[in-house]
Amino acid sequence: MANYAFGIDVGGTTVKLGLFTAEGELLDKWEIPTRTQDHGKNVLPDIAEAVRGKAKEKGFSFEDVKGVGIAVPGPVLDDGSCTVCVNLGWGHVEVSKDLSAMLDGVRVEVANDAGAAGFGEMWKGGGRGCSNVVMVTLGTGVGGGVVVNGQNVSGAHGSAAEIGHMQVSWDETDVCNCGKKGCLEQYTSANGIVRVARRALKTNRIPTCLKDDENLSAKLIFDAAKEGDEFAMGQVEEFGKVLGRALAAIATVVDPEVFVIGGGVSRAGHIVTDVVRKYYIPAAFQGCRDTGFKLAELGNDAGIYGAVKLVL
Repeated sequence: MANYAFGIDVGGTTVKLGLFTAEGELLDKWEIPTRTQDHGKNVLPDIAEAVRGKAKEKGFSFEDVKGVGIAVPGPVLDDGSCTVCVNLGWGHVEVSKDLSAMLDGVRVEVANDAGAAGFGEMWKGGGRGCSNVVMVTLGTGVGGGVVVNGQNVSGAHGSAAEIGHMQVSWDETDVCNCGKKGCLEQYTSANGIVRVARRALKTNRIPTCLKDDENLSAKLIFDAAKEGDEFAMGQVEEFGKVLGRALAAIATVVDPEVFVIGGGVSRAGHIVTDVVRKYYIPAAFQGCRDTGFKLAELGNDAGIYGAVKLVL
């Protein structure tokens, strides 16, 4: 009987790896650099080497490994292939097939990184006890993970839960990284919050401690709002309005028990969930209005927990 499993979360800068028992206990975690040169050709071999090294260090063989779960920053198809990962330099990569071949045929399951984070939070974090969860990650961009009846939802093209690219404005003139205009990410990511604030500061007449300079950040905006800065409070309200209404639309489709909000912006604390809920409730269909809001609890480990859960 296999006693171990690996959870791996591939980011554009580092790869996070976790060694788990077959019961889901985290035994060890470490990181390796993500080598994205030459279209990311070294990413999977580096991961395989790291997994082999850890197995050797701990004194077990691959016969004792239940499987490897891996989260990647891009759409994932049912066959475990990734259609594109811009941050890794990947085009279409047979992640499951290729990594399994490098690890003597060990079972490899693959998920989108935000989806894996949602799966992890459902299992061990803010969504514990629930089987219908929407994870929202508010970082440099906006990611999402959808779990319905305990199953991670990836969709026909691996693009389910790309909630950061829901169109929420039809008047936007700036272009999102995806090529569209008016995406949720442009207003509620850490970068988006700053972008909206800079735009507002150009015509602002309200006294504020915030300045349109290189130091302006989402953290500064939320901190100022907590201190009662009227302009900052208005920016937080605008953030809550956009995200709350977007989540109300999502709820009409998947009807989650809870929204789990993570990513760097969530470190501001309950001011985030409170303001989002404020605008969610009046916008939500009556059958979805009681949906809970929780802050993520696993931090940077959510991806490795969600990835390993794929094979447990």
